[in-house]
Amino acid sequence: MTTSESAPLLTMSGIVKEFPGVRALDGVDLEVRAGEVHCLLGQNGAGKSTLIKVLAGAHPPDAGDMLWDGEPVRPAGPTAAMRLGIATIYQELDLVEGLTVAENIFLGHETARLGFSRRGEMNKTAHQLLGRLGHGEISPTLPLGRLPAAGRQIVSMARALSHDTRLIIMDEPSAALAHDEVANLFRIIRELTASGVAVVYISHRLAEIREIGDRVTVLKDGRTVAVGLPARTTPTAEVVALMTGRSTEHAFPERTGMPGDEILRVEGLALPGRFTDVSFSVRAGEIVGLAGLVGSGRSEILETVYGARRPSAGRVLIDGRPLRPGSTSVAVTAGIGLAPEERKAQGLLMYESVGRNITAASMRRYSRLGWLDRRREARDAAEMVRTLDIRPADPDRPVRALSGGNQQKTVFARWLLKGCRLLLLDEPTRGVDVGARAELYAQVRALAAQGVAVLLVSSEVPEVLGLADRVLVIREGKIVHKAAATDLDEHRVLDLIMEGSSL
Repeated sequence: MTTSESAPLLTMSGIVKEFPGVRALDGVDLEVRAGEVHCLLGQNGAGKSTLIKVLAGAHPPDAGDMLWDGEPVRPAGPTAAMRLGIATIYQELDLVEGLTVAENIFLGHETARLGFSRRGEMNKTAHQLLGRLGHGEISPTLPLGRLPAAGRQIVSMARALSHDTRLIIMDEPSAALAHDEVANLFRIIRELTASGVAVVYISHRLAEIREIGDRVTVLKDGRTVAVGLPARTTPTAEVVALMTGRSTEHAFPERTGMPGDEILRVEGLALPGRFTDVSFSVRAGEIVGLAGLVGSGRSEILETVYGARRPSAGRVLIDGRPLRPGSTSVAVTAGIGLAPEERKAQGLLMYESVGRNITAASMRRYSRLGWLDRRREARDAAEMVRTLDIRPADPDRPVRALSGGNQQKTVFARWLLKGCRLLLLDEPTRGVDVGARAELYAQVRALAAQGVAVLLVSSEVPEVLGLADRVLVIREGKIVHKAAATDLDEHRVLDLIMEGSSL
């Protein structure tokens, strides 16, 4: 019997979940079969996270039915869900850096005898699980903190398999992975499904859905709008329209206007172990994209321009004047702003309001003789909320309550208010849904139209090609190609990234 003909392993019908003032799920349906990759799509706020938490036992549903192997179930908590064979790998991996690989794999269900953990048995079983995932080279006794992002994800998957798992939920598993690491992730997923394990796969990257998925369920505003669509043959435009309620065929705004005077010049910049002899320029109103694999040096170049890293050679010039290296305050004073990849950890004050996050870089203008002009600060923050269409339009709302796209708009608003002349964007749409991406692209293009110079890093080649005016291809810390975005296509850029063809 094929996967398409098999009885459902999991059936969720009419699932409702309410929180104070919000109905997060309003009658959601989901059906998953053994041995399939079932993709769950939807914009931020569509209900995906709430649904998987209901499935994982973290939230009890307020209404609806859940069948597991045809039998009614309602997991009383995450432990009960694990006993059924349901494991969840969240985007923010719930691992402990101070523990070893094996200790993380068996965290919460350690092998013990007479109250003492049996480390030898745990290490042996951990080695077997890692080998099953094709990573027997990872030592069970290695401290987790010494592993890269891809290695930690393997540990999280081994932890899921340690529970005799029949269904694994993967929430944005490729978000922090390089191109070759994603290929390895897909290999592991295919091996798991071949053994009968079901996978619920959540991602904003539609190309991934088409490559790894079997069927797709789409959520919008807490409701199911499509069930069981074929992942490989359903047109992208149809999926996007279901997610957003509108067509986004023209997601990338048209390039308008001509770049102005040179704002940024980088000459012979080097950082040991990261990049060498990097030189380029960015003009007013121009968007320059850096394309390359994770670890190629892209982010480190941005951080060095911003003053967060001190180069061993070379210099950064703004308007022809060299900047003192290794000083973020000098960079900000010169008109440089950074929207970092880890916006929650590095770019936002998560427990402050939207308004305070917007004004954080401009506090001097509101301070006079030791007093803070809160009325002026609130007025400017409200104006930025309107200008960038941050939703909901409430400057007093905690920024942590916003979707990923609106959090990113808040970072943009901070630098727009500051009068930023060079904006550095590191993975600006990471964790942002399809509809919000189109809005962010429009905002970036609008900033460029106002004369802001933009330097962009993205792991998604179509995003670099669609948004940038010029593209710099980076491999192993060196710029291997420079060209207008219109002179390149995705295949050519990937060839350059992988092969490193010289200029």
